[in-house]
Amino acid sequence: MSNSNIRVLIVDDSKVIQRLLFEILTSAPGIDVVGIAGDPLEARNMIKRLDPDVITLDIEMPKMDGITFLRNLMRLRPMPVVMISTLTQKGAEITLEALEIGAVDYIAKPNHDLMNNLKQITAEIVHKVKVAARANVDCFADNKRQAQPVIAGGSSLNSNRESNIDLLAIGASTGGIEAIKQVLIRLPTNMPPIVIVQHMPAGFTASFANRLNNLLDLTVLEFDQPRIKLDRNHVYIANGNRHMLVEFSQGAYFGIASDDAPVNRHKPAVDVLFSSIADHRASHSIGVLLTGMGMDGASGLGKMKREGAITVAQDEKSSVVWGMPRVAIEEGVVDKVLPLNEIGNFLSEQCLK
Repeated sequence: MSNSNIRVLIVDDSKVIQRLLFEILTSAPGIDVVGIAGDPLEARNMIKRLDPDVITLDIEMPKMDGITFLRNLMRLRPMPVVMISTLTQKGAEITLEALEIGAVDYIAKPNHDLMNNLKQITAEIVHKVKVAARANVDCFADNKRQAQPVIAGGSSLNSNRESNIDLLAIGASTGGIEAIKQVLIRLPTNMPPIVIVQHMPAGFTASFANRLNNLLDLTVLEFDQPRIKLDRNHVYIANGNRHMLVEFSQGAYFGIASDDAPVNRHKPAVDVLFSSIADHRASHSIGVLLTGMGMDGASGLGKMKREGAITVAQDEKSSVVWGMPRVAIEEGVVDKVLPLNEIGNFLSEQCLK
């Protein structure tokens, strides 16, 4: 084995999943599977002995469930973890909990014809493991320690404010689940409409919206209609199977769903959302690019900036994966580079002016 290869420990009680993941990962250049554990207790001993760079972790296992194991792991020995979850509502909710605890990413396990369907997402599995190996897992604990949520029923924006900002747009990918939450919990009520693209499958976006809605004073919805008026004090999460665009018509913003082809390999894509805003009152909006791998969002953010929008990117230290924000910064299309714990406050200040 090459010392430079990514060392992966597979933790799963299913012999089928073990074999498939082993075949997929060992066939990829730059990855070595150093061990396979059938349950978390076995995994705990193997981590000490094998010192893996990345763990793939199932959720439902004997002796200890994956969530409990992950919580202990992130408290005692933080390291990159990619969850193995099912494409069900229950699977989505548990996966989101795992991402909030500190898992870097997840692999959505097909519900049927497991062997063939899992092989079809070989490239995705390999990509996510390689991204996880470069992730900044220490920032999870730092960001949570610095969180200062708005007290429920507390401050709200002055309805007589002079700010011309009447739309906020946020894009994120890997690490974005927790990052988006950390931004939104700092926002007061009566904010302008907030539109968000987070890279995740359909079904997961509904669960994500529900979790945020139960946490915030803002009303959070999955955007799952062809066209809808965007209201103040509302957050709209793009459906995991549709692009989301924004248009301004007759004095109001409207969200538009699109079934067009993926952009930057993503659907929904941040670039699609940001580019649509650039065509409609960009000078009254703020675009925010959070943690994520790749370059989605940089081009659209540049269009927004050229049309007069305020543009913000998350800094490297607070990002799980500093990819999307880095590209935007390097292209010179970012007005403000801020740590995660300052972005929500900055948005509030801009809307209070």
